[in-house]
Amino acid sequence: MTKYTGWIILGTLVFYLLSVLFPILLPLPTILAWLVPLLLYPTLGKTARTQSSILLLAGCAAIGFSASQGIFLGWRQILAINLPLLAMFVAISFLTLTNHDTEDPDLPKGKIAVVATAFGTHLLGAVINLSVIFVFGDRLQKKGSLSKVQLIILARSFCTAAWWSPFFIATGVALTYAPDMSWQRTLVPGVIMSVIAIGYSIIEVCFIRRTEFSGYPIKIESLMVPLLLAAAVLFVHQLWHDANILIIICLLAPAGAFLFMKGRPRLTTLHDFIDNRIVSVSSQFTLFLAAGVFSTGIKSIIQVYPAIFSLEGMTFTPLLFAVVLGSLIIIGIMGVHPVVSIAIVSPLLLPLYPDHSQLGFLFLTSWAVSASSTPLSGVGLALVSRYQASPRGIIQSNWHYALMMWAIACLMNILLFT
Repeated sequence: MTKYTGWIILGTLVFYLLSVLFPILLPLPTILAWLVPLLLYPTLGKTARTQSSILLLAGCAAIGFSASQGIFLGWRQILAINLPLLAMFVAISFLTLTNHDTEDPDLPKGKIAVVATAFGTHLLGAVINLSVIFVFGDRLQKKGSLSKVQLIILARSFCTAAWWSPFFIATGVALTYAPDMSWQRTLVPGVIMSVIAIGYSIIEVCFIRRTEFSGYPIKIESLMVPLLLAAAVLFVHQLWHDANILIIICLLAPAGAFLFMKGRPRLTTLHDFIDNRIVSVSSQFTLFLAAGVFSTGIKSIIQVYPAIFSLEGMTFTPLLFAVVLGSLIIIGIMGVHPVVSIAIVSPLLLPLYPDHSQLGFLFLTSWAVSASSTPLSGVGLALVSRYQASPRGIIQSNWHYALMMWAIACLMNILLFT
């Protein structure tokens, strides 16, 4: 059955979309989603297995205790709360089919190369996600490693897309845990933060570190796909204003991937992708399903002991925003996945009736900053395992960046949301 895992993953997306129209079908994509970690658990990396196991056991313990106290939130909350995120993740994984197979042999150097690589990584990563790190990293590596400045530009430029890209899983998490968030309201501050973060990194590499930089040979046509797809999401959402942004992405991403696919013949390439490559999302399935169980366990415990966890009498002030954001960034750097920390914080903050777009901006910021500043995020683990990056070096190179982005985001919150 393992050889059909790719089709099971695809079925999760297809039947989730059908369940939006016919809710009675929801158990089917839920079962398919849980089959993925059951089938592929032995092949997962040690970090993914350990973290998901801890989350699952802790969540089940909390749910079991809460049920004994008369609080049970239902199987849908336990098993399917993160199903929309998984469907989105499957949909955007198809966008790796738009990658170019060949590139120019020469690597550009100098300040222009820094700027081109930074914005190229950002714009391409905003659509094709983590695969852009491997596309760029494999091209830039020298004897299997990347220079410190290359690591800085790739990691930060990619992760800043979490602030605004509708194709980034961070957006799906923010929309899930700040359910009334308006993506259009977080778009402008998100783009501003991205430009500031990339500008900060460019200035650091070009004018402070002043070491030689070999960049990626960007082509104008390679940037057209992410720009066109982002524009399509905006256009469709404008026409279909009441539609959930996750649903729009789940429909547009595979369609756009098929339209702009580089491999030929198309159907053969697509079949190979489903059979052999789409299984790369299995670790995300495991983590997000376990995080959903854990999140439900936390919500259950909060309902059992409402007085302990209540922030009654408090309001979502700029100070509280700053404290929560700083805490999320720190625990993210310590290795706790953003979806886990966001799942914990969300049920504590929602009773304060915050502006959900403001809350979404907080979640997006914590993701964008922490993921680029730690060796324990998906990006960090990719850089450490594939390009021999030093875990200590990643933290040393980014602690001041994390501090600066935290301060600027807090100011942005005051200017645009408070």
